[in-house]
Amino acid sequence: MLEASSGQSQSTDSMTASPSTQEPASGETPKEEKEKEKEKEKEKEKEKEKEKEKEKEEGAPKQVSEPATEAPSPATQESDRTLPEEPLPPVSDAAAESKEIDGTAEPGCSPYLTPDFGKEDPSLILDDTPPPPAPFTHRIVTLRTGDFKETYKLNTKEILGGGKFGEVRICTVKETDLKLAVKIIKKQGPKDTETAEVEIDVMNQLNHRNLIQLYDAIETPREIMLFMEFVEGGELFERIIDEDYQLTEVDCMVFVRQICEGILFMHHMRVLHLDLKPENILCVTATGHMVKIIDFGFARRFNPREKLKVNFGTPEFLPPEVVSYEPVSYSSDMWSMGVIAYMLLSGFSPFLGDNDTETLNNVLLAEWYFDEEAFEGISDEAKDFVSNLIIKQKGGRMSAAQCLQHPWLNNLADKAKRVNRRLKSQVLLRRYVMRRRWKKNFIGVCAANRFKKITSSGSLTALGV
Repeated sequence: MLEASSGQSQSTDSMTASPSTQEPASGETPKEEKEKEKEKEKEKEKEKEKEKEKEKEEGAPKQVSEPATEAPSPATQESDRTLPEEPLPPVSDAAAESKEIDGTAEPGCSPYLTPDFGKEDPSLILDDTPPPPAPFTHRIVTLRTGDFKETYKLNTKEILGGGKFGEVRICTVKETDLKLAVKIIKKQGPKDTETAEVEIDVMNQLNHRNLIQLYDAIETPREIMLFMEFVEGGELFERIIDEDYQLTEVDCMVFVRQICEGILFMHHMRVLHLDLKPENILCVTATGHMVKIIDFGFARRFNPREKLKVNFGTPEFLPPEVVSYEPVSYSSDMWSMGVIAYMLLSGFSPFLGDNDTETLNNVLLAEWYFDEEAFEGISDEAKDFVSNLIIKQKGGRMSAAQCLQHPWLNNLADKAKRVNRRLKSQVLLRRYVMRRRWKKNFIGVCAANRFKKITSSGSLTALGV
C-alpha cells in the first residue's frame, strides 16, 4: 500500500501521503482499493492533458474557424497563407461548373485558351483580341499606270493563291521593305479594267481591322496589280483542319463574331460582299484566332432605293435570290454567314451537291436540317443563331448588328471556362477541304491541257474570249 501511495504522489504533484489514503476504507479489500487508486490516477492524468491542451490553445494565435463539414480547397489554403485577414470571395457558378467537367478539379481546357492557362489573370485567358490594323494607314487608292518594278520587288517563286482572275503573290516595297500581297489580274479586255476599278472603289470605303486593306493599284499593258495588306495565317478552314489544332464551339463563336463585325462595317458603308465563303476568311497569324475578310472582286456599292441583281458567286454559299436572279440586299451576305457558321459547327456544307446544278437546286429549295450526329453536343444557342440566318425569305434573316447581339456571340469569357468539347466538324472539314483541293487541281490540269491545245492551234475562240 505504501509503495502504491508513494508512486501516486510521484506522478501527481498535488497529491500528498496522508493517513486517509494510506489506510483502507471500512469494508474494502486491498484489491478493491488498488483498483480505485488506479482509476483516480487515470482521471488525474486526463485532467492534466486537458490543462496542457488549454494552455496551447491560449498561447496560439486565434484563427477564423471553418465549417467542419467543408474542407478548404487548395486555392483557399493559398489565400489564407497570403491574405489571412481578408475573407475569401464566394466561388462563382461558372467556376463551380468548370471544376465539374470530366469529374476533375481542374477547369476545362480549351484550345481557345492561352498555353499558360491557369497561370495568368483569369480575365485574360480568352484570346479574343481583335486583329491588328494594317501596317499602314488607310489609303484612298486610284488605279495608275506605270512599271511596278520601280517601287516593288515581286516574289516569283511563291504563289499564295489563284483563280479565274489570275494569281496572288508576295511582294515588298523597296524603300521600306514592307511585305504586301499583290493580286495580279490578267487583262483580257476593257471590262477587266472596269471591274478592277469597282473593286478599288469598294476597298477605299472599308477602313476596318477585320477587312483587308488596299495599298496601291498599278495597270500595265497586260496586267492589273492590286497591292494590299499581307496576312500570313492562311485560310480559316486550312487553319482549323491542322492536326495540332482542337476546334471547340467557343472558337467558332469568336471566328463568327469577327466576321460579323467586318460585315457590319461593310453594310454601314453600303457595301455588299456577295462572295463570303471560307476561302475569303484569312487568319492573321498561324497561331492566333484573329481573322480578316478578303477578296472584294464581286463586292458592290449598294443603294437600298435601287434594285441590284447579280449572277455570280460560289454555288454552295449563294443565297436563293442570287440563284433566281432577284434583287440582292444586305441580307444576302447574312445567308452566306449562316452557311459558314453551319459548316464550322458541323463540318457539312448544307446545300452541296454532286455538281453545281444540283447544288443550285438545293439552294433554291432552301431545305436543310441539323444532322443529329453532326450537331451532337452543339448548344441550342448556336442552332438558333444558324436558324435565324439560313432563311429563304430575305426579310426573316438577322442583320449583322442583330447577330452581334445574339446570345451565342456574347459572354464568351464565361463560356470559354465551361465549353471545352472538341467538335466533330474538324474531322469532316478535313474531308471537305481535301475534296476542294482535288477539285481545284483537277480544274487546273484541265485548263492547262486546254491552253496547250489552244496555243497549238493559234486560236482563242475555244476559251470564249
